[in-house]
Amino acid sequence: MSAGAAPTLSLPGDPPGGRRAAWVWGIGVGVYFVAIIFRTSLGVAGLDAAERFDVNASALSTFSILQLLVYAGMQIPVGLMVDRLGTKKVLAIGAVLFTLGQLGFALSPSYGSALASRALLGCGDAMTFISVLRLGARWFPARRGPLIGQVAALFGMAGNLVSTLVIARSLHGLGWTTTFVGSSLAGVVVLVLLLLFLKDHPEGFEPPPAEHAGATYVRKQIAAAWREPGTRLGMWVHFTTQFPAMVFLLLWGMPFLVEDQGLSRGTAGELLTLVVLSNMAVGLVYGQVIARHHAARIPLALGTVGMTALLWASAILHPGDHAPMWLLITLCVVLGACGPASMIGFDFARPANPPERQGTASGIVNMGGFVASMTTLFAVGVLLDATGDNYRIAFASVFVLEALGVVQILRLRRKAAHREREHHVISRVEAVHVPV
Repeated sequence: MSAGAAPTLSLPGDPPGGRRAAWVWGIGVGVYFVAIIFRTSLGVAGLDAAERFDVNASALSTFSILQLLVYAGMQIPVGLMVDRLGTKKVLAIGAVLFTLGQLGFALSPSYGSALASRALLGCGDAMTFISVLRLGARWFPARRGPLIGQVAALFGMAGNLVSTLVIARSLHGLGWTTTFVGSSLAGVVVLVLLLLFLKDHPEGFEPPPAEHAGATYVRKQIAAAWREPGTRLGMWVHFTTQFPAMVFLLLWGMPFLVEDQGLSRGTAGELLTLVVLSNMAVGLVYGQVIARHHAARIPLALGTVGMTALLWASAILHPGDHAPMWLLITLCVVLGACGPASMIGFDFARPANPPERQGTASGIVNMGGFVASMTTLFAVGVLLDATGDNYRIAFASVFVLEALGVVQILRLRRKAAHREREHHVISRVEAVHVPV
């Protein structure tokens, strides 16, 4: 094995994987796929929403900010719920909530009721990804963790692709209400599938019973996960890498390309689609590389941040009224790497925490990128209103959070590496001494 290669031994109690694992996990991924369609549908409907509810840039950004505020705030509670209740129950609750939220958004007669619907959607959406990560950990061997996580994210981006291709066209062909009501039916379909076929774990691989002592248990779980440098490093990697693409896809990409860069909606939609396609392609590459060479995790994360900052600056600071098309295309390709890079954060937290704490640790990590996204969405909206829609100033807010995140990654990386080596040695010893 090369020095940077990931360990390939099977740990005690490792699930076998196989076709049944792929089928069960695929149902969970299907729930996440639909949640992403609902989450990102506002990204292609931002201009329509501004007209429908007669709101300015700050009020429009509140839709996404509130949705992400609920999402980020739910991450640790959802992690605890997954650890305690299991994947199936949490995914079912999430599917019910995000379906009701999408339906409510379709029928909302006012800005206030639409906000409430997006908050409900965010609450349900928050329950999906951590559950899918936990489901993969229960059904597949630990060595498959990085690839399984990237593939789950890939299917999530496929949901984003549905938004940019299907929802955008449907809005202009069928109208607001028909589009959003029709899309909400997908939530009903995945809810039925998971209730009928999804199982938390394969037979014979039941997790050990955990003691749950109310508030004391909650505090212990959170504190124990947070004490691990790998959890904190994972959170900052997620924080630093994910948010530029999230901000671009979730809300501000379409207005920036249409209003500031002078593109048609059709061309802007194609560029948003390019971000999604790039994400899917890069995700497969990152997953394979990290599964074989764990030493590549930090270089990939920091390299993605550096390239994103460079292309982002080049696009918004380009002299003249509009950036050239080749530069916007390159920016969108690079933004596609942000999602796969954010998944690296989970690969730092996973080996740092035991199975009974995986949900809580994943919740802490997942909170990072969404806090950054929420902060930037708000900053861009406020700065656009304050500067008369000056996207150059508003989009520069991205660099502040990227700098903060890079400092934290550099600060924590050695502590996390040392601690991970300790965990790996312990795992090897346990594997050698497991009874036959």
